[in-house]
Amino acid sequence: MHRIAWLTVFTLAFPGCATAETSEDMIARARGIHDRVISVDTHVDIPPNFATRAYDPMKPGPRGQQVHIPTMIEGGLDATFIIVFVGQGPRTESGYAKALSDAFVKFAAIHRVTKDMYPDQIELALTADDVRRIDASGKKVALIGMENGYPMGKDLRLLDQFYDYGARYFGLIHTGHNDLGDSSVPNRRTNEPDEEHGGLTDLGRQVVHRLNELGIMVDVSHSSKQTALDMIAESKAPVIASHSSLKGVYDHPRNMSDEELMGIRDANGVVQVVAFDSYLRAVPQGKQDAIAELWKSMGIESFGDFRRLGEEALKIYDTEMAEIELEFPKAGIKDLVDHIDYAVRKVGINHVGIASDFNGGGGIAGWSDASETFNVTLELVHRGYTEGQISKLWGDNLLRVLADIEAYAQQFKG
Repeated sequence: MHRIAWLTVFTLAFPGCATAETSEDMIARARGIHDRVISVDTHVDIPPNFATRAYDPMKPGPRGQQVHIPTMIEGGLDATFIIVFVGQGPRTESGYAKALSDAFVKFAAIHRVTKDMYPDQIELALTADDVRRIDASGKKVALIGMENGYPMGKDLRLLDQFYDYGARYFGLIHTGHNDLGDSSVPNRRTNEPDEEHGGLTDLGRQVVHRLNELGIMVDVSHSSKQTALDMIAESKAPVIASHSSLKGVYDHPRNMSDEELMGIRDANGVVQVVAFDSYLRAVPQGKQDAIAELWKSMGIESFGDFRRLGEEALKIYDTEMAEIELEFPKAGIKDLVDHIDYAVRKVGINHVGIASDFNGGGGIAGWSDASETFNVTLELVHRGYTEGQISKLWGDNLLRVLADIEAYAQQFKG
């Protein structure tokens, strides 16, 4: 079992007395808390070969596979939003058709895992109550989120199909602007301007309304500041940021401003702080240069190019990256919890959660895969968070938002 070992002695205040707690006592106390709360990771990506021999969820395997049922069991990770993601492409009929096909491949893979391959190990949840019921049964919980509205093209009717297939949150934007709004990170390879629409488009507004009616959480992660604020204002139900960190700690284009954070709080939503190295703190210039040189030497221009690399090329890449990481270590759990602390101070414990972005670039020192999930709880305990607060951070806040959108959508059901 992976775990952080602290060798110092901590003094904690208890009602009526002060007592010393050894690192072993703290670990045991944190373990009890971790076992009792429902831990929900709101962003785990999957490749197109998920639920095949190449990525069997019961068999930890090749590079880039950070979440499996056994590693979830080892780390005490109870529930994951498995993501149906298709990267932004050409906004043409053929582009939309290809993206929709790719999205349904991932939907089918998630259903195959939960219904055909390992139904005794993991079950698909469609409601907040489902999550609690499945967790109580001893099985792991799968939920479905969608990242990037590109697969729907301009056809609002597809949102109904996504709901029927199990999607319970929908991120309108990814890297690059699309028909729904502006991205926080324009596609510089295609010379996109900083803004294309000036926020949410008319179609994007219709999408937000339909998501509310269906009972799908609106996700503002990856959106530009104005697009996110427009989504928050347009939604009649609480919204989420499924995997974002905070500009108030580190000013990165993907991170949320205080204004967005306050907007989510005022809408009774939640921001899921993400364990993504380059969003948590500045990446040293030397590391940036080394990675850029490695990419150039291997002909890599974007993350999508990794799919065309052969096994030997990937081994070379991993070896080179390991040497870079040795010289320039990744951010760690303390950096993640610094962002959590900041968000809690700004908007309160009821509006903050946790996400990994595993398989999509996430993973930090101490939480490099699902097997190390307990380490996050241990750091929260070390910072003085109570069991009730940790329960909110790990899942209760997100499940409250899911229940709220379910309740709002009831008025539109037949």
